[in-house]
Amino acid sequence: MPARKTLLVVSHAPSPNTRRLLDAVIRGASHEDIEDIDVRHLAPLDTQPEDIQSAQALIIGTTENLGYMAGLIKDVFDRCYYPCLEVTQGLPFCFYVRAGHDGTGTRRAIESISTGLRWRLVQEPLICRGEFSEAFVTQCEELGMSMAASLEAGII
Repeated sequence: MPARKTLLVVSHAPSPNTRRLLDAVIRGASHEDIEDIDVRHLAPLDTQPEDIQSAQALIIGTTENLGYMAGLIKDVFDRCYYPCLEVTQGLPFCFYVRAGHDGTGTRRAIESISTGLRWRLVQEPLICRGEFSEAFVTQCEELGMSMAASLEAGII
């Protein structure tokens, strides 16, 4: 029997629509055909370095706030950066952004910090731009499923 792996989802979901995106990521990652992955969700304030260190892959979800990531996601990076720096190199991760504008600043910031951590971006970031669309929910579900299936298959 293959060893179970943990996919950690750290997401800031302050509104009903961003909660729908988070729920879609978790639903996709928990698909019935994916058997050997434990999907764990933590709110940003509940996320500790040990949580990231014990995960085999990570999905980050954030809103775009003033052209940057949510402050609570930035707080996760601030608190966890140095404790994770030497321990999580090569960690496969991806992220999604609920962007009212274009998401460029948020994407750039997350990619910059994760490059410093030497994490591996294994999927193109999902930027959900503009007015809320039901397509965002489907895209988030696919993102979660893809990450979990790839982790289970040993691709990432």
